[in-house]
Amino acid sequence: MAKKSSHDKLKLKPAKKKSGKTGVLPKRETYESYENVEKVDFKKKRRESDGLSFLKRIRLIAIAAAAALLIGGAFFLYFGFRVTTVQVEGSTHYTADEIRSMVMVNRFCENSLYLKLYYKNRKVENIPFVEQMDVYIRDRNTVKIIVYEKAIAGYVTYLENRMYFDKDGIVVESSKDVVPGVPEITGLDFDHVIIHEPLPVEDPRIFKEILSLTQLLNKKDLVADKIYFDNMNNITLYYGNVRVELGNGEHLQEQITHLKAILEKANPMHLSGKLHMENFTATDPRTTFEVDEK
Repeated sequence: MAKKSSHDKLKLKPAKKKSGKTGVLPKRETYESYENVEKVDFKKKRRESDGLSFLKRIRLIAIAAAAALLIGGAFFLYFGFRVTTVQVEGSTHYTADEIRSMVMVNRFCENSLYLKLYYKNRKVENIPFVEQMDVYIRDRNTVKIIVYEKAIAGYVTYLENRMYFDKDGIVVESSKDVVPGVPEITGLDFDHVIIHEPLPVEDPRIFKEILSLTQLLNKKDLVADKIYFDNMNNITLYYGNVRVELGNGEHLQEQITHLKAILEKANPMHLSGKLHMENFTATDPRTTFEVDEK
């Protein structure tokens, strides 16, 4: 057997080369480290992203459409049902504009839908000379207001104010203004006046008599300047300088009818005196006129 040479004994395995770059893994380790990385399907991701974008666009379009409908509906309700015409019936003490301002108490009442709901179970109250007002919606732009006025019997003068009272003697208004068709009542004895309370007279039944008289005079277009009641409740009507004596008013209907015929023939503004009708009856309709002495 041949002997191994020294050269064979000293033969060394070549040393492994070290990489000059730090932190760089060998190829095998690099390959193995990426084996666990999840593969990304970019096409699938793009399809999902496109789907989400489409849903988002649909949602935005729906929101925009709903907002447009709400805004359009609000404009339609505001301008489409805006009150442009107000019809007023039954008011003699107030103008149509005054009645409108009493009913339309806020800016929302300019809308007929709101006005209808606002007055559905509500009454317009606490207005001088007005018993009640009903509000009707004729169409979306037209409102009709029907006024039911209080039956004003007359007024008394107290502390330089006109105190208007109704059929029950209740003072409903204090004013310096003259209300057409409402005469001044004199001869009543009272020491104070309180708004919304009856006049403190001795016999409250006088107020119904006053109302009956004033309504009858209004019906005949014979509104007196003043009506005087003495302590026996005898009645005197004043027309300018003419005083009409009616007595206790037992034949009031016939007396007023006859008085109308007399005043149509004679102008009371050119006369001064007293017309005696206190003894007037249906069977004895005689009257006399007593001229004032100059």
